[in-house]
Amino acid sequence: MRTGIARHLSCLAFSIPDCNIGSRDHDPLTMKRRVVITGLGVVTSMGTDLKKVWENLVEGRSGIRKVSSFETSDLKCQIGGEVLDFDPAPYFGNPRDAKRADRYIRFSVAASKMAVTQAGLDFESDDPDRAGVFLGTGIGGLQTIEENQRILYDRGPGKVSAFGIPMMIGNAAGGIVAMDLGITGPNFCVTSACASGSHAIGEAWKTIKFGDADTMIAGGSESTVTRLAIAGFSKMRALSTRNDDPESASRPFDRDRDGFVMGEGAGVVVLEEMEHAKKRGADILCELIGYGTSADAFHPTMPHPEGRGASKCMDRALKHSGLNPDQIDYINAHGTSTPQGDIAETMAIKKSFGDHAKDGLVVSSTKSMTGHLLGAAGGVEVAACAMALRNGVIPPTVNLENPDPECDLDYVPKEAREVPIQTALSNSFGFGGTNASLIMSRYSG
Repeated sequence: MRTGIARHLSCLAFSIPDCNIGSRDHDPLTMKRRVVITGLGVVTSMGTDLKKVWENLVEGRSGIRKVSSFETSDLKCQIGGEVLDFDPAPYFGNPRDAKRADRYIRFSVAASKMAVTQAGLDFESDDPDRAGVFLGTGIGGLQTIEENQRILYDRGPGKVSAFGIPMMIGNAAGGIVAMDLGITGPNFCVTSACASGSHAIGEAWKTIKFGDADTMIAGGSESTVTRLAIAGFSKMRALSTRNDDPESASRPFDRDRDGFVMGEGAGVVVLEEMEHAKKRGADILCELIGYGTSADAFHPTMPHPEGRGASKCMDRALKHSGLNPDQIDYINAHGTSTPQGDIAETMAIKKSFGDHAKDGLVVSSTKSMTGHLLGAAGGVEVAACAMALRNGVIPPTVNLENPDPECDLDYVPKEAREVPIQTALSNSFGFGGTNASLIMSRYSG
């Protein structure tokens, strides 16, 4: 007869079914902890606070303009969703710290502080070990990289900034937010191209579900309206060149779309375990109930032409949410305004939602107004979904004037629509074929 120790070792070695280690009881997705959203922070070309951004989204106002912060005359694409009139200093304890932070970090800190303020959190009274920060970025401190590269070649290595490396790295934003707020729980950066912000939110959701935290600050930030980024994406023929009409350049699902428009900014949410939020009397905006991921495994930049990876991603989010496809009311599409991407996403939605895709499901792309914020897109679009659930209004897909015959879903063209939706799904698909889908629902107590 085996001793207790021998039996335990045998379980470890041979995965005997009666061993508790690794059992379904410990699967985070089967745990009963529910996750809610209690704070939102956004910085975009449409405004630098939630109220203004939401107002502009509902009104269908584009934030895309002729780029004004650098010379564009020699660039094929001369337009973008620049954040204007943004002062980071109020969000930093010391104004000098703001100057020593890359622009993407400034956006992160501002959006995080906005979200924490709305949530009413105070980490001096709330346990900082039970809180964490997951902030994603597709590229990180690109402006700092470009500037220091010029300095290196023009003036020599002795003139490169001593703060350059901490300003460039992708995890700097999350680190600074944690230091500023005194948060000592889980902290890392997700870098998965245009899915970074959504992956960060999804992984934060899992962290709370697993029980490793009660509160998470999560989302994404990006500042890539730069000469290098626009030149590089233009060389790939990924960007719109509708330079004479910037506000109509981003036109997802439209027959005349010619590429996406670069945007910048940040989108951050505060996630909390539901009982933790209720105990402190938080205003719960909505509940995050599903998260799915997948890989296309197809091409470095193009989506699978049949949307296979995107469909699997949505299917997994649905499985984790416990909902049937016909229970999803609204999809905030990835919808970048690229010729291949919009068709592939449309096919993926049809594959995952069947008849419901054309009979009751509403889809729109807020990138038609914000531009594509790359790693920050998911955070901004989750915020848009939360506000749509809260207010019963779906933002439009502006500039959708001549629908592509292969894009034949209900995309809420031109004007917002009042619909008392109960559930919303947000899609983010990135270069490398990396995909993320998040599902939210109205909070029902």
